[in-house]
Amino acid sequence: MVRPTVRLLQATRPHVPYWKRNPHLDKMIRVDHAGELGADRIYAGQMAVLGSTAEGPLIKHMWEQEKRHREKFEELINEYRVRPTALTPIWNIAGFALGAGTALLGKEAAMACTVAVETVIVDHYNDQLRTLMEDPNIDKDILETITKFRDEEQEHHDTGIEHGAEQAPFYRALTEVIKAGCKVAIEISKRI
Repeated sequence: MVRPTVRLLQATRPHVPYWKRNPHLDKMIRVDHAGELGADRIYAGQMAVLGSTAEGPLIKHMWEQEKRHREKFEELINEYRVRPTALTPIWNIAGFALGAGTALLGKEAAMACTVAVETVIVDHYNDQLRTLMEDPNIDKDILETITKFRDEEQEHHDTGIEHGAEQAPFYRALTEVIKAGCKVAIEISKRI
């Protein structure tokens, strides 16, 4: 008797949603949410230091885009029922400290921070796009969102270069340390 009941329940179970079939999507949404939170806080830190300078409007423009990215991933966290990273409080503080700290070193260092972070994020989004495109049941909304955000992050990178990032003291060392930190944060946020 138990066996037919089990089969009946399985037969009437609703369609398994895409995000539960794709083993990568939970991690993607979790890490992208964490990353956009971090970016939001980096620009908040830069604005706290450089907001009243000539660079203020430029930083504000990039920050506004990051706020929209964060809002979108907050929607996706809820819609797809993905557990956010447990490290959200740490990324909040670390992002602000990184933004404010590099801004205190000067506008060039703030732009170098932007270049370093956005280099890693563009590569990260490109990896995600490749993974999504391999899936025959691709979620077109997620694909479009990540593509749009990747393009905006590339714009931020290019803006940083155009506004003196490479003139920052110890540019190469500064950007390599920030890139390494971003890569570690991505890997941790996927899991925790």
